[in-house]
Amino acid sequence: MSGLERRARGFAVTQHIKADQAEAARHPVSRQQTWRLPLIGAMGVTLIAAMIFVYELTTALNSPAGAPAVAISDTGAASVPQASQSISFLDQPQAVPAIKFVDGDGRPLSLADFHGQPILLNIWATWCVPCRKEMPSLDRLQAKFDPAKFRVLAVSIDRKGIPAVKKFYAELGLKSLGAYVDQSAAAQHQLGLVGIPGTLLINADGQEIGRKIGPAEWDSPAMVAVLRDHLGLNASRAVGTQP
Repeated sequence: MSGLERRARGFAVTQHIKADQAEAARHPVSRQQTWRLPLIGAMGVTLIAAMIFVYELTTALNSPAGAPAVAISDTGAASVPQASQSISFLDQPQAVPAIKFVDGDGRPLSLADFHGQPILLNIWATWCVPCRKEMPSLDRLQAKFDPAKFRVLAVSIDRKGIPAVKKFYAELGLKSLGAYVDQSAAAQHQLGLVGIPGTLLINADGQEIGRKIGPAEWDSPAMVAVLRDHLGLNASRAVGTQP
């Protein structure tokens, strides 16, 4: 290769390099995009995660205090596990806070209105899946007894009030239970229940003798025997008697 050819090739290479530099100067963004794209992707993932966290936090805060945030289920007749059956009985009967609620007609009531009869007090809500599952067993339990002698007092803490409870009763065909609601949900806190469903066994003197957190098959033979023994019940219901 002659000296002239070498100089010509060197000149061509130099011109090519200068052209590349000029192109890069005219379009600086195109090169920066190679490192910006991963950064933008990471920011997007972080934003989505933050949105999910805010949604879950808002859902939890909107649920009644102390109650599990659960989806509503319409399969109210599902079986309740036998492992949830235990009741914690007290060594000595204790006084029960004077919780207040309304009945199906909107009349204000309190536990004092039921003094003189044993009570199974159940705090529940229509949005609570375990509560929905055990309600049919509570209805069947009340059907076994004269409500003038033993009352299954199922008090809902639904914010939507009596209409929500009556709709739920109609959907499941509950006939023996009365409708009672505490829209303020104060009863749950007054009774010291860490969650729902929560159930208290109250003797004829208005004193708590035991309680249970979680669902149960309340009309099972074993459970009925426990209630008979501790509350002194007779399983005979007066014909035509309504709660």
